[in-house]
Amino acid sequence: MSAIFINARFTAPWCYQSPSADAAAPILEPGAERVVIFHLITEGECYVEMANQPPVHLIAGDAVIFPHGDAHLMNSAPGLPSAKGARLDEVLQRRPRQLSYGGGGATTRLVCGYLACDAKLAGMLMAGLPPIVRVNVRGSNAGVWLEASVRYALTEARSPRPGGAGVLAKLSEVLFIEVLRLYMNEQAEGRTGWLAGVGDRIVGAALNALHNTPAHAWTLDELARTAGTSRSVLAERFQHLVGSSPMQYLTKWRMLLAANLLCRGQLSLAHIAADVGYQTDTAFSRAFRREFGLPPAAWRKGQTASAQIQ
Repeated sequence: MSAIFINARFTAPWCYQSPSADAAAPILEPGAERVVIFHLITEGECYVEMANQPPVHLIAGDAVIFPHGDAHLMNSAPGLPSAKGARLDEVLQRRPRQLSYGGGGATTRLVCGYLACDAKLAGMLMAGLPPIVRVNVRGSNAGVWLEASVRYALTEARSPRPGGAGVLAKLSEVLFIEVLRLYMNEQAEGRTGWLAGVGDRIVGAALNALHNTPAHAWTLDELARTAGTSRSVLAERFQHLVGSSPMQYLTKWRMLLAANLLCRGQLSLAHIAADVGYQTDTAFSRAFRREFGLPPAAWRKGQTASAQIQ
């Protein structure tokens, strides 16, 4: 994962157009499979407008995430045309990365964040979420350190010290996850998706077991006993919340872990296969090809070539 923070100051009237994640990804992080966009309002108020959605009013302390990467407008009042200011690629070249304009009225400050991540992992994590996720971090125990972390991130973005990019990525990842946790805690029953599954007593226990020991030769019976329920209840509840069977989920999780191992080093295919629960590299290669469209050796070669080009 990698991350970018932009410090923005606007004065009313103002309107800023944020492109879709697909359009922004090549500018923000060339080669990134997925970019997640989020904003934290640190002062004042504003609105978010999206296609086919009513305007959302934001106040200081509000954090918003766009799980599916939709294009949107941030403005001081609904209906304002977007300004013809600096393009995103121009803003990214600035040190520090700052954006400031408007009509001289009430001030709104916000931090725009962009988190580049694995597309399959992001799809799994954010399945079932609405187009916009909004929470106010100032009402939570984590609010103080969340905003302090953002200020620290902005300082690091200006720093020439080595390791700054890694610090930003980790901070962005923690902020992103904490906002999702706050959001799920506020939601009523009935929501589905991976995050809803994590919060469920039965499905959460099963997910925890699969994540902790993915190489184990799990059966539905054993997983149900671990989760403290029957196999029929687990299968039905897992399918309803997560959108797949427990065994299908385990295969996808193993393939994500395998892809990470393939990218990180030169471990042999046999070693990686054993690490993610396959007794032979042939069975592992077959499962990997079904998930990624290429055998693991060819997929790793392609990832290495892409990294060298960047």
